[in-house]
Amino acid sequence: MNQQKHAANAYLAMAALGTVFQIAMVVAGHYNAFIRENVFAIGGMSISLVFGALWATKAARSKGGGFVGGAMVGGLCAFLGIALSVALGDVPAGVLAFGTAGSALAGGIGGVGLYALAGSNPAAA
Repeated sequence: MNQQKHAANAYLAMAALGTVFQIAMVVAGHYNAFIRENVFAIGGMSISLVFGALWATKAARSKGGGFVGGAMVGGLCAFLGIALSVALGDVPAGVLAFGTAGSALAGGIGGVGLYALAGSNPAAA
């Protein structure tokens, strides 16, 4: 499998798994005010960070690539989770923009951070 196809497959897999976790948090928060009021922000960004880092283990080939790919994974899964939360009426529509941006940044930090901590190419291992 060539590198680009491998990276695309890793992107889709990590974005899908991240979305599952984001949606689980949103559904839990819809029924539990404590989660909605205290967990959504940090929980959503943490999910994006973790799945951005996991993407880097599968496909990152450079620090910049780790950041961009991690940001794409983190941003997409957050966008879908936040969109559901907006549709359920749990958060205002404005959260879709700044929540997605914050989660994309967290995903990028996860991707580049894991790459930097690995000291070389984590995807090659």
